[in-house]
Amino acid sequence: MSLGMCLPITMPSVVIIGSQWGDEGKGKIVDYLAEEAQMVVRFQGGNNAGHTVQVGDEVFRLHHLPSGILRRGKAAIIGNGVVLDPAVLIEELDGLESRKIVTDNLRISDRANVIMSYHKLLDGAEERLRKGSKVGTTGRGIGPAYSDKVARLGVRMGDLVDPGALSERLQFLVPLKQRILDAYGDQARLDLGSIEKEYAAYGQRLRKYVTDTGYLVHSALRKNRRVLFEGAQGTMLDIDHGTYPFVTSSTTVAGNAASGAGVAPLALDDVYGVVKAYTTRVGEGPFPTELHDDLGRTIAEKGGEFGTTTGRPRRCGWLDLVIVGYSASLSGFTGIAMTKIDVLSGLDELKVCTHYALDGKRVSRIPADLRLLNRCEPRYTKMPGWPDLDDASMKRILRRGYQELPANLKKYVKYVEKTLGIPVVLLGLGRRRNEILDLRKKKWTARPRK
Repeated sequence: MSLGMCLPITMPSVVIIGSQWGDEGKGKIVDYLAEEAQMVVRFQGGNNAGHTVQVGDEVFRLHHLPSGILRRGKAAIIGNGVVLDPAVLIEELDGLESRKIVTDNLRISDRANVIMSYHKLLDGAEERLRKGSKVGTTGRGIGPAYSDKVARLGVRMGDLVDPGALSERLQFLVPLKQRILDAYGDQARLDLGSIEKEYAAYGQRLRKYVTDTGYLVHSALRKNRRVLFEGAQGTMLDIDHGTYPFVTSSTTVAGNAASGAGVAPLALDDVYGVVKAYTTRVGEGPFPTELHDDLGRTIAEKGGEFGTTTGRPRRCGWLDLVIVGYSASLSGFTGIAMTKIDVLSGLDELKVCTHYALDGKRVSRIPADLRLLNRCEPRYTKMPGWPDLDDASMKRILRRGYQELPANLKKYVKYVEKTLGIPVVLLGLGRRRNEILDLRKKKWTARPRK
């Protein structure tokens, strides 16, 4: 049977999408589901992603590698939709290997674009030129790398592992990038020989991992393997649908899982939206439910809200169901993985934003014009809180299940389910990988299609 033939009607695949501005806990959810999966695929973003997974007392912080790399025997794929910094990836691989984590199961798309050293210089130069209109980039070269990809000026992983192809590309690109840096008023000088030598060495180190990963993912799905697609940033950072221009440089919604992994759209089965029980964001941009008081700072401290990649403190606010509902409409969530609900324990009263008011009118969808979004006033439903969950309570809940949760916590979950019309399938109650209540009726199934 040829690979060009149609895929089966149903396939056991699940896409994990962040429903807010990132930092929802996607890494933990992916790591949990990876136990059941046979392949985990990163399909977009770069090392601006930061996924934290805690296994026992060990904490792993991943930027390029799929979270499934921590599960022995699982195929870990970096797809064509990712932009990849080889120095960062090698550092991550070395770090895991020093901790006795096997990484031979990694494969990297030969079509993935490479983040070059000049991309980082351009990133910083462009951000400085913005002055009062800064986007809040991480400075890791992700935006310029995606720009080069679209402009057909990129270096791909297939080039990186071929010294002749790499040399040919760089002889054209390095002088061009030098002229751009000069135009920006940047004093950096690019050395063609040094750049070629550095990246050729990266290519030799990574050569064994580089292949046609689209073929691998497609083949796995045809064989009815369980494939998990891992999104990197949140929906509200999507280049098209997020709070532009305060967004990332790639498409973060479920539709890109197919394109960014190199498979057909019909290969996507379930889509789980990861929803933090409150809302956070890092950097610039509008945030309707942001708390500017001691309560916001208390939630940040209790939730450990500091960026995995940048270390920057995250802005905190109440759960915003306008945002989550918008995200669900873009990606077609079939389930919600709610995280960090334990952080809200001990509060007397909670608020959930159900809609906005703009010039006296009800708004239930995110406006594209940020000037309008900045004028939107959140409208809340108030809900009673529940007591702090001590260690004994947590252990009992995790041992006995959902029925042991405080009544008001269950009301909070049910309110979200009813408002969105989407079931909560996973409930995160702590930082460790096993501190999750699994509320799925079946562990992993494919949905029948019409």
